[in-house]
Amino acid sequence: MKKLTVGKRLFWGTLSLFLIFAVLFIVFQQQREKEYKVEMLNLHLQDYNYRLGDLLDDNALSEEALEKYVKNHYVPQLRVTIIDREGKVVYDNKRKDYRNFGNHLNRMEVAEAVRRGSGFAISRESSTLRGDFFYSATYLKEKNIIIRSALPYDNDLSKSLRADQHYIWFALLTMAILSLMLYRFISRLDSNIKKLHIFAQRADRGESLETEDLAQFPDDELGEISESIIKIYKRLQRTKEEQNELKRQLTQNVAHELKTPVASIQGYLETIMENKNIGEQMRSQFLERCYAQSKRLTSLLRDISTLNRLDDATELMEFEKVDVRAIIEQIEKETALQMEERHMTFKTELPEQLVIDGAHGMIYSIFRNLTDNAIAYAGEGTTISIRASQEEEGCWHFNFSDNGIGVEKKHLDRLFERFYRVDKGRSRKMGGTGLGLAIVKNAVLLHGGSIKVSNRLTGGLQFDFTLA
Repeated sequence: MKKLTVGKRLFWGTLSLFLIFAVLFIVFQQQREKEYKVEMLNLHLQDYNYRLGDLLDDNALSEEALEKYVKNHYVPQLRVTIIDREGKVVYDNKRKDYRNFGNHLNRMEVAEAVRRGSGFAISRESSTLRGDFFYSATYLKEKNIIIRSALPYDNDLSKSLRADQHYIWFALLTMAILSLMLYRFISRLDSNIKKLHIFAQRADRGESLETEDLAQFPDDELGEISESIIKIYKRLQRTKEEQNELKRQLTQNVAHELKTPVASIQGYLETIMENKNIGEQMRSQFLERCYAQSKRLTSLLRDISTLNRLDDATELMEFEKVDVRAIIEQIEKETALQMEERHMTFKTELPEQLVIDGAHGMIYSIFRNLTDNAIAYAGEGTTISIRASQEEEGCWHFNFSDNGIGVEKKHLDRLFERFYRVDKGRSRKMGGTGLGLAIVKNAVLLHGGSIKVSNRLTGGLQFDFTLA
């Protein structure tokens, strides 16, 4: 048995609710309209009873006056009966043998009138005239009598009390229109759901999504949502492919970067092992070179590990109050020997209190990598300058610069790329990993900031960045 779609189940479920509501509405409306017509008929007869009561004298009942009133206020087939408080009939316009009338106090409409002031009975059989009547009785307490008027409950009266059937056709027409509108709406919904189902199946199986049945959706909000879902998925797929490509390139770059120091270490060690009579001075020189290459490997692996943490495990980093001034002072001490060898100087313009909320290790990496980069490439006799100022938004703005040779403009936009080097040969000779500035950029982004690099007008390179 074929399973109904979500749209069809929704359509038939909603249509069933509509039908149930329509049936209940018709039944309720019929009953309500019938009650209304009965009430209106009862009000007319009650009015007749009250107007007739106005003619009655408190001391005597004049049958002649009653007959005259009934005749002058003729209502076809109307029966008028007057009953005293004891239940005895004292007047009836249809029969005059009052002695043969039974006691009327037990009549439904009379008993209700005595109890409530007025009462009526629908289609009650008359024990006097033999036939069904609609009775309406009024108790005039001040005159101590009950006036009752009645109409034969024949086909004409039954039809007049019957509920109007026009609203049934109106209800059915409304139901048909609503069903059509519902069907059109559900059809659109069902079409979108079917296409999304096809999309989900093909996405799960890794099949192509560039097909005609997924090309266009109905022009409504649901269609727009469906199209957006597919576009988001395709965009994610493209992003995933781009990430895979970047990872592939990164893997190739890492392999390439590792190959050089590993090959150097292997070559030096093979030379030492194969030449047993190598001089002590040469052996020591080769071992020093092996050690230098191993330090480069350590730096490379450390930087790769740092980038991986910035890419995949930022939520594991603990933020704390970090004294940036203390970090810069520490870096200045750590690099003092290198600076002295290159006749370089450090110049800082920092406020006394420079504390931000961040990851201590990452903030250290920002300033250490910028410093190492300047020491390696700014040139001898240059000055490294660091300035900081607090902006209105509460974040700190930093300017890190040197007065060295700078870089060509074509290289500026790519300086933050991983393994990008302006001068590859010189970079490797200086021991750089090609990841320092990539770490700087990602660490700045981690702290909600931004960074840009430019050449100074007076010469040298400057980095402007913010830390929140």
